[in-house]
Amino acid sequence: MAQGILVFVECRDGEPLRASLEALGAGRVVCDALGEPLTALVLGPGATAAGAKAAGADKVLADENAALAKLDSSAYAKAIAAAAKHVDARGVFLATNVHGRDLAARTAARLEAGQISDCVAIAVEGKEIHATRPVYAGKAFQKVRATGEPFVLTPRMNQFKPPEGSAPAVEAFDAGVSDADVRAPVLSFEKKESDRPELTEASIIVSGGRGMKGPENFHLVEELAAAFGAAVGASRAVVDAGWRPHSEQVGQTGKTVSPNLYVACGISGAIQHLAGMSSSKVIVAINKDKEAPIFKVADYGIVGDALEVMPALTEAVRNHRAAMS
Repeated sequence: MAQGILVFVECRDGEPLRASLEALGAGRVVCDALGEPLTALVLGPGATAAGAKAAGADKVLADENAALAKLDSSAYAKAIAAAAKHVDARGVFLATNVHGRDLAARTAARLEAGQISDCVAIAVEGKEIHATRPVYAGKAFQKVRATGEPFVLTPRMNQFKPPEGSAPAVEAFDAGVSDADVRAPVLSFEKKESDRPELTEASIIVSGGRGMKGPENFHLVEELAAAFGAAVGASRAVVDAGWRPHSEQVGQTGKTVSPNLYVACGISGAIQHLAGMSSSKVIVAINKDKEAPIFKVADYGIVGDALEVMPALTEAVRNHRAAMS
């Protein structure tokens, strides 16, 4: 009988990604409720060393196969499915990031399993696993039940805490992947140097929209973000206009984020944008239109011109952080 959860822990430069550690935290919630084991899986050269950092797991499997160095999704999905069968997991959890979304679908297909995506809450009722996920661009929430085993699940970022504790000894695992399984290898990564956190992993995000009136005013967004130690985001309208790069776009056709604090500056709140940020824990909106849809989801709202409000807010944040240090 299937037992426990397998979590694929994605790593970069030998360090587990926070999104994967949060997926591990989601798995810990389920396994603690069921009294079943939590297994972490790390793949590629250096997997053993990286696996030693998978704190909170009951077991860590590592496959150092050189064929997995190329980050090919087909090869990775084969390895994850093999590991799920090896431990007879009732569920497989992956991070909700670009790679995780791709792998989740491929892994579910290999396991002939159902998939539950972008979960903001997970609960165990009896022996059944229930998950809550946003639907209709965040306008409603759907509660679903995992009816088959195994199933594949991706938790939304910033909804689950990485588990605490130490990692167990890492066990070598051979998923049976070969160079023949590699179909679309990743040739290289382009690393952007920035003082700001990555958008999808940031705990605070300051985003700007058309209310900034032009790219020349986006320094106000950057300054407020710097005061908070936050990431910078943008609406689709701003990105389409060429004011900001697509990597900063938040929304249905951009990135889905769930920070502890989301500050929307000059963003009206089109449904496509709300779909990407409405699960933020606290939302602050600045807009001169008191009827703007963004105020319907905001916890705090300031009716005013963002260009006038933001300098004062930036100064207040700086003074507060200086007083606290």
